[in-house]
Amino acid sequence: MVLTGKQREDLHQAILEYLSGLGSTFAQSATAFQQDAGLTMTGESDPTKTGLLEKKWTSVVRLQRKVMELESKIQQLEEDAKLGGIVSRRDVTGVTRDAALLPRAPPKYSMSGHRSPITSVVFHPVFSVVVTSSEDATVKVWDFETGEFERTLKGHTNAVQNVAFNPAGTLLASSSADLTIKLWDFSSDGSYECKKTLRGHDHNVCGLVFSPSGDHIVSCSRDTTIKIWEVETGYCTHTLKGHSDWVRDVCVSEDGLYLASGGNDRTITLWDLQQAKAIQWMREHEHVVETVQFAKGIQQTAIEAIHGKKVAETTGQTFTRYLLSGSRDRTVRLWEAFSGLLLMNFVSHDNWVRSVRFHLSGKYAISASEDKTIRVFDIETGRCVRTLKDAHNHFLTTLDVHPTLPLIVTGSIDKFVNVWECV
Repeated sequence: MVLTGKQREDLHQAILEYLSGLGSTFAQSATAFQQDAGLTMTGESDPTKTGLLEKKWTSVVRLQRKVMELESKIQQLEEDAKLGGIVSRRDVTGVTRDAALLPRAPPKYSMSGHRSPITSVVFHPVFSVVVTSSEDATVKVWDFETGEFERTLKGHTNAVQNVAFNPAGTLLASSSADLTIKLWDFSSDGSYECKKTLRGHDHNVCGLVFSPSGDHIVSCSRDTTIKIWEVETGYCTHTLKGHSDWVRDVCVSEDGLYLASGGNDRTITLWDLQQAKAIQWMREHEHVVETVQFAKGIQQTAIEAIHGKKVAETTGQTFTRYLLSGSRDRTVRLWEAFSGLLLMNFVSHDNWVRSVRFHLSGKYAISASEDKTIRVFDIETGRCVRTLKDAHNHFLTTLDVHPTLPLIVTGSIDKFVNVWECV
């Protein structure tokens, strides 16, 4: 690149200003450069040149970062176009289309602080907070609007496997390989202290979830059992037995009447919580079932509009509950839980699927995998309409979707927590 005479003179003057501004550190260099460049230094510095070199340098860094972001977005748009997916909320004529907000690279924030792999992430239902758990035996609290770390919750003596908020966001539950579940005070005037420790499982406590009322917690464990706990007293009111191996994950339906569980026995079990018994089994997965998730609210309505007729014609049922599952067989599957009917089998991942969530609209399934990708699947067509490649530098382990905002958060073995915007 060739500079004009004026540009070269300004550059030399800026370099001289920079060297002179460092005092005695580069005094000899400044003198030598001044002589070689044929410059004169007046008694007063030129305010237009002061700090110019630093400003140019930081501007270049910012521009490089912006260029990288734009290149990433262009690549994503090209992939979307190839897949026939949603490219933008406006078409080339500027007319707004009815498009869902899907996660897009790069991440808004990439937060680090854990000393071991991330095991779980969860958004607070009210505040701009995301909570993470890790194999380092800690729970950490972050502000997802700023990307800043807030605090660490300590108390577990082994890897923390999962974290979950009650519907009001006033309590956080954490489960651990130390065989306990801890309840933390997250009320507005709370101290973030551990209020209770629940004991009863005989092995690693993995999945856990609050009931919609917030009165109970459901947990699952490597001891092959599922336990239902009363939040107020900390007592275990029921122990559900039915799985023949490690139970990896549990979820509760929106009405609080049904529970789904999945685990190492490759089975998804549907439970009637009022009767405390299993009522349906889904066994099509070919490997460990890592994750299960019920559709709720508008999600249930959207899926019913797409698949309800098929369910009714196939099973005769009109009362439905839709369920997502992810497995080490590299698939994500959509089920009607009462009938056990497999509706969709999403095949695209190249490694274990570790976490699945419904998109807020219910029209998409979002998954995180050990192939280092986040994928978005169309519930109706079964196509993968969005892939975020190399979402982390190592296996993805966990994913959560914000209950109201267009955000998702992921965690990985690389010890980082990434917040992604949906646009």
